Amino acid sequence: MIIIPAEVVHNSLTFADLIQTLQLTFSKPFSMPQRKVYELDENSSSHDAFAVLPSWNDETIAVKAFTYLPDNPKQSADLKSIYAQIMIFDRSTGLPQAVVDGTSATYWRTAAVSALACDYLARSDASTLLICGTGNLAAYMALAHASVRNIKEIKVWGRSSNKIQHVVDEILQKRPDIIVSESQSLEDDVPWADIISCATRSPVPLFSSSLVTEGTHVDLVGNHVKTCREVDTQLVVRSEVYVDAKVNTFSEAGELLMPVKEGAFNLDEVKGELSQLCKGDVYGRDNDKDITLFKSVGTALADLACAQLVYQKTL
Repeated sequence: MIIIPAEVVHNSLTFADLIQTLQLTFSKPFSMPQRKVYELDENSSSHDAFAVLPSWNDETIAVKAFTYLPDNPKQSADLKSIYAQIMIFDRSTGLPQAVVDGTSATYWRTAAVSALACDYLARSDASTLLICGTGNLAAYMALAHASVRNIKEIKVWGRSSNKIQHVVDEILQKRPDIIVSESQSLEDDVPWADIISCATRSPVPLFSSSLVTEGTHVDLVGNHVKTCREVDTQLVVRSEVYVDAKVNTFSEAGELLMPVKEGAFNLDEVKGELSQLCKGDVYGRDNDKDITLFKSVGTALADLACAQLVYQKTL
């Protein structure tokens, strides 16, 4: 068994390879029990949590364990909100193969899953991208989406100009061919965007549904708490809704569960999940007018695919 650190993860991956691997992995048979997320202090508003995510297919058994302490960065710039490790085993023998740094893998696979969904759900001519959020995921989300669509301009929105500029610089370092700038106003830039990707901790909607225009694709990855949401009920009702995996989103995603509680939405209205899109069991966008919405809380199968790809590239 080998230990694979973050540096090797970053050096091993490209979005082109990872997205292709995810598409193949989600299109084949797999098993993935509901992930277990344990709140470390149910009386706290911090939502500190520990989670365990198992999955397996005909090649690999994987389990990711992670801690989520969202206030960590406030305590120290050296602390991340998420720390994770992924352990993989050979399916035929049970032999442990590797422990992969799960923190870096989570950034890559989260963004790649959204980009894979985007490839099914965004308009083929989508060229403008709005990133909401300035955390560790922000640049990954931008670069991943830009790998599946001909993105010509990206705007980054957040509450700190310094953090926004850091994300802008990260994106430009990898993609100097794209115009990247700070979003001055969601009221102006939500209607402008062909694709909106939200990766924030916001407990309340970031913008009004009325700002979202026909044909927009909306990607939501920032929240996995049933009482919080990045968009309002009206946007969910207006959209063709897809999820990464029903087994997790139907128990964690406030963007869906709060409209259900209000009586405005039914989970049966979700068009499909990522594996169904990959298998061709359900279809994505079929016109240029629908608003599509993809909600992701994270899947163990994506962790498996990412860790196995990194492991294979290190052999």
